Order: sequence, then structure tokens, then C-alpha cells
Amino acid sequence: QLQLVESGGGLVQPGGSLRLSCLASGGLHYHAMGWFRQAPGKEREGVSCISSSGGSNDYADSVKGRFTISRDDAKNTVYLQMDSLKPEDTAVYYCAASTEFVCYPDYADFTIWGQGTQVTVSS
Repeated sequence: QLQLVESGGGLVQPGGSLRLSCLASGGLHYHAMGWFRQAPGKEREGVSCISSSGGSNDYADSVKGRFTISRDDAKNTVYLQMDSLKPEDTAVYYCAASTEFVCYPDYADFTIWGQGTQVTVSS
């Protein structure tokens, strides 16, 4: 079973940047990969997804233009570059692997999850 471990979270001031990493225990070639987040008292939401080929991606409206997803299959790693961070981006961020090759708008096909990494945006 594929295992995912996130890292890179922390405390950052508004307007700052963080890069999250998701290291997999095995190959990611056959999986679209996604980042999700869950803020206190809120439901988990899909933030971004990248297809297995890396040729297409998707972003939630709330992060478009600020976040960038990428993957390096040679390193079994997926990244989420987060720029212009806002207090409302504060959440636990999770990496997940999909059963599909491509991304779907409902973010419903993710079955393997990491343990999460905390991102706090505050002055």
C-alpha cells in the first residue's frame, strides 16, 4: 500500500510563502495527486490536483493564481507552492493519491491519504 508523508508546514505571516512536499513510499506514476485542507470547524476541501502525467491540473477558486502544484515522479514527490498566503489559508493540509489518472472536479477519487501538515498564516 502506498504511503504518503507531508512536510513543509509551519507558521508564516500574511503575504508569505510556503512549499509543502508529499513524499510517497512508492511510485506515483499511475495516480493523479491532490492536496486538500481542513480548517477548524470546516469540511475538508480539495485545493489542487495534478494528473498522473503532470500535463493538467486543477485549483480551487480560492487559491487560483497563488498556489502551484507540481510533481517529480523520479523523487516520488508532489509539491504545493503557496504564495501570497492569507489567514483564511490556515488549515491542516493533506496530500492524497487518486485511483484515477486525471483530475475530476468533485475530488472524489482519492483513497490514499497522508497524515497532514499544519499551515498557520498569522501576524
